[in-house]
Amino acid sequence: MIPRPTSKFLRVKCEDCGNEQVVFDRPSNVVLCQVCGRTLAKPTGGKAAIRGEILGAVE
Repeated sequence: MIPRPTSKFLRVKCEDCGNEQVVFDRPSNVVLCQVCGRTLAKPTGGKAAIRGEILGAVE
C-alpha cells in the first residue's frame, strides 16, 4: 500500500484585495499575495499560519 500524503494545497482568499491564490499548507518561506503583497501564509515549522480565508483544498 502506498501512504497518502498529509500535506495539500489550499485556495486562500486575501482579506485586503480579494485575490484568490493557491498556497502549500506547509511552506518553508513566507507566501505573499501576488496582487497587493500582504502575507498569506507564514511558516511555523509544520503547518502554516494562514492569514486569509481558506476557501478549500485543491485536488
